[in-house]
Amino acid sequence: MRFALRAWLMSCVLSGLFGINAQAAEPMPIPFVMQMTIGDSDAQRRAFMQIAKVLEDSGPNKVRIEVVAYEGGLASLLADNSDTATLLAALAREGVRFKACRISMRGHGYTDADFPLEVEFVPAGAPEVIRLQMENYRYWRP
Repeated sequence: MRFALRAWLMSCVLSGLFGINAQAAEPMPIPFVMQMTIGDSDAQRRAFMQIAKVLEDSGPNKVRIEVVAYEGGLASLLADNSDTATLLAALAREGVRFKACRISMRGHGYTDADFPLEVEFVPAGAPEVIRLQMENYRYWRP
């Protein structure tokens, strides 16, 4: 009886503090960061299609992907990019996060208005890739 009471209390504490169902904890999705620096629009489209295929093959909630674009890769995130805009929107609905480097934006003369709402902005692309890797994201370069 005492063991059952302890188990029940521990379950309540864990679920209350951490939002965990101690009976059936789901494994956390494996995080990936994709560095997008390539300027070729066909290669950018293929990279987004690779992401879609990975999401499809791995199944729901198995991977978490963030795309960090800088240098020539910024073009892949532009709202008027006919090669990637539809793919970007679809991937964002699947939970993929897209980040644009402000340093590269300034260098190319882009403003926030040049990007769709799905795109987030980071001060610098390369440090963001490194930061995510330090948070145990796995590196992926198309």
